[in-house]
Amino acid sequence: MQVSEILAAKGNRVISIASAASVCEVASTLRREGIGAAVVKSDGKEMAGIISERDIVASVAEHGPAALEMHAADLMNRSVITCTPESSTQEIMEQMLMGQIRHLPVVQGEALVGMISVGDVVKAVLSELKWMTKVLQDQVATAAAWSTDED
Repeated sequence: MQVSEILAAKGNRVISIASAASVCEVASTLRREGIGAAVVKSDGKEMAGIISERDIVASVAEHGPAALEMHAADLMNRSVITCTPESSTQEIMEQMLMGQIRHLPVVQGEALVGMISVGDVVKAVLSELKWMTKVLQDQVATAAAWSTDED
């Protein structure tokens, strides 16, 4: 299965946040949108980084309540790992595991075309496994119907 198939099922909406947004604003946006990470854009167009719930928690643990007044640019991960619509679920699972990340922006050329979370990948893989199980069960049932007592 490819990332393009996951995006076709879930949609390609990407929530972005200005790099100047306060961490409190970022947390509110993540909560309101029901997401765990957002792309940070410095100029409103270019992806400057990514910020996640994990980044916010780490900042609050380190800086206390003052962390809420910091900016997204202060906490964001600037080394963003991405994937493409042609990436396979196998490839992105390996990227996520090796990088210990839960969200991958999907890029096509220079354009940001979606965001994939580990939950999206698990859902897609489970769906594929259910389909494969059904196919195998059907094959076994068909083979059993063809067998006779003469064997």
